[in-house]
Amino acid sequence: MKSDRGRGGAVVHPYRGYGSIREAFLMGRVFRQAGLGRIIPRYGALRDIADVARRVVRRGLPDVKVHVTLGGNDITVTTDRDGYFNAKIPLHTPLPLDTSWHRADLHVVTHDGAEPIHSFTDVYIPPEDTDLLVISDIDDTVMYTGVANKLRMLYRLFVKPAHQRTAFPGVAAFYQALYVGESEAARRPILYVSRGPWSIYEMLEEFFQINDIPVGPILFLREWGITWRKPWPRRAEEHKYALITRMLDLFEDLPCVLIGDSGQHDPEVYTRIVKEHPGRVKAVYIRRIDSQADRERAIDGLRQEIAHTDCELQLATDSVAMAKHARNRGFISESGLQAVCRDSCDDSD
Repeated sequence: MKSDRGRGGAVVHPYRGYGSIREAFLMGRVFRQAGLGRIIPRYGALRDIADVARRVVRRGLPDVKVHVTLGGNDITVTTDRDGYFNAKIPLHTPLPLDTSWHRADLHVVTHDGAEPIHSFTDVYIPPEDTDLLVISDIDDTVMYTGVANKLRMLYRLFVKPAHQRTAFPGVAAFYQALYVGESEAARRPILYVSRGPWSIYEMLEEFFQINDIPVGPILFLREWGITWRKPWPRRAEEHKYALITRMLDLFEDLPCVLIGDSGQHDPEVYTRIVKEHPGRVKAVYIRRIDSQADRERAIDGLRQEIAHTDCELQLATDSVAMAKHARNRGFISESGLQAVCRDSCDDSD
């Protein structure tokens, strides 16, 4: 939240929303942000460090009313004890069908008598003829994070600026190819999940823009639940499983592709989802981020568990391997595959 120019105060930060033709979902947070004062310059390393500190120490404002308007639909929700709000908006008045992104306006009145806060964000509603849903992990799948080393991971998550973070070669072209599909005219929903906390949302948005990765609702961040007694974040497996299951329910019969990495529990979570939702998941792409023999054997065992289904689990060394399989399955076009090959070669030079 650099737009406050260091003044601080109450802020409402809505995240990109998503939905179907029947209902939409929008999350966000109302919090009090510390001011920087005049001694902190507006640009430079000192300002970057100060902004990181402000993200970490934000204090949520509880029990604040947030009024959300989306087209001719509106709802009022209340923030929880950490300042977060979660709006489920029934779309009694249909939204225009000629666009996928719709503007939601927010109006917030805090308890301290300050001026009302106004903000807006975008809500993604996929076209009725959408043929595929793509759900992707971010950490060590799109962006190198190094979750195996906890201290380095925390540094990369909280401190490292977006322009210094590394996207895996070919990722942008692969996700662009998935977005437009084999016809190159599709507008598929791409939903992203991260093990990181909501406080890095702005950094992730900037990272996606810098690296030309198709924008989607970055839905699946979470509160870490860190306390002095529990200084590490809660485990993410059930969080990810529950949210992906919710997306499959929301988009009903829409086929799905899941993308993750071999470093954590993505293969196990995705295999469970394939079993519990027969016929829905058409492919699972797992980026191999190490070459541990035991881990590869475990993933191969998972592949065998779903071998009788229509879903193929691919342990891929790079984006090109994923794109070749996606091309063979008709998920992307030939020109999309060639773009991934070019992008991967350029990034490896």
